[in-house]
Amino acid sequence: MASNSKSPKSPQNRGLTRVPISMLLSNEEQTAIGILPASHWEQQLTQEDPDERITERAKTVSLTESIFEYRQFHGRTYHSVIGRAESWEPNDERHIDAMEIAHHGYMVLMGHKLYRAPLDKQRVRKVLDVGTGTGLWAIDFADEFLKADVVGTDITPIQPCWVPANVKFELDDCNLEWTWPDNTFDFVHGRMLIGIIEDWYEFHRQAFRTCKPGGYVETFVASTSFHCDDGTVKEDSAMSQWGKVWREGGRKLGRTFEAYENDLQRKAMEAAGFVDIEYKDYFVPMGGWGDDKEAAEKGLWCKITVEADLEGYTNYIFNVIVGWTPEETNAYTDQLKKEWSNPNIHGYFWARSAWGRKP
Repeated sequence: MASNSKSPKSPQNRGLTRVPISMLLSNEEQTAIGILPASHWEQQLTQEDPDERITERAKTVSLTESIFEYRQFHGRTYHSVIGRAESWEPNDERHIDAMEIAHHGYMVLMGHKLYRAPLDKQRVRKVLDVGTGTGLWAIDFADEFLKADVVGTDITPIQPCWVPANVKFELDDCNLEWTWPDNTFDFVHGRMLIGIIEDWYEFHRQAFRTCKPGGYVETFVASTSFHCDDGTVKEDSAMSQWGKVWREGGRKLGRTFEAYENDLQRKAMEAAGFVDIEYKDYFVPMGGWGDDKEAAEKGLWCKITVEADLEGYTNYIFNVIVGWTPEETNAYTDQLKKEWSNPNIHGYFWARSAWGRKP
């Protein structure tokens, strides 16, 4: 049967249905129920103080521009001044590419999982990803949890514009008081926030307050210290020095890189009131040495991740905070890459996922 071109489903007629004139409110009827005539708003616009309009527009433009007033150190760009934020990672294109590689590297470390908490896909409706970076975790999580709304926050706007409908990104410093109401989120997530969080206890207090009863918090961190069981990582080696420089940088910055070493995830969750606290540690042989294929894959991907922009990872802490020159840092990282590319040097580090539930 031939289609009827006048059918309501026809694209030519869609949205063109006319409202009968008898159903429209007259001006008198609108006035009687308190609706101002449409012409009122045009009059308001023309009567508005032009200087005031210019001032408001200037404020908006100024705020927008300030977000993109990136700081520069030794040729790399970093987030603009926002709150008390002091991120050590660059936000330029080179490092954005590296962070996207890092997302896959972290997935490999975690056994190709986005999270470890025992989440119920039928109950998770609101999720917060703190320090979302390029937003890949938030996007992947939203694809897996189609019924959940995912909010990714960061201090620099480097996230993509085209994202799933259940994802949005916001500019926010997690070290300030969180503005979300109590009992908002079913899941609060943070990955690699070492050197970012000022106070891990305060961070988890905020996560506890904004979590719904029964909701979870989960963080993933990596140690900055290399270990060795056979003496192949020497005391004066670049790998041995790596952790020492990061620890000193964190001390000067006022944001520790030793969340794993000091067991801050578990301690802060306990202090905040979370229960059913669990964690999983990951053994990572840097460079992929050893006979354990799964562990070797983790170590190889970690090497790929860091070397994707080793200059970017070290620039702020080593050069700006600790005070090395770029030339000194380059000489050091050249030696570092030689050591963790040597299969006879058996350095490894630990990473940890930790999660807890709000009663």
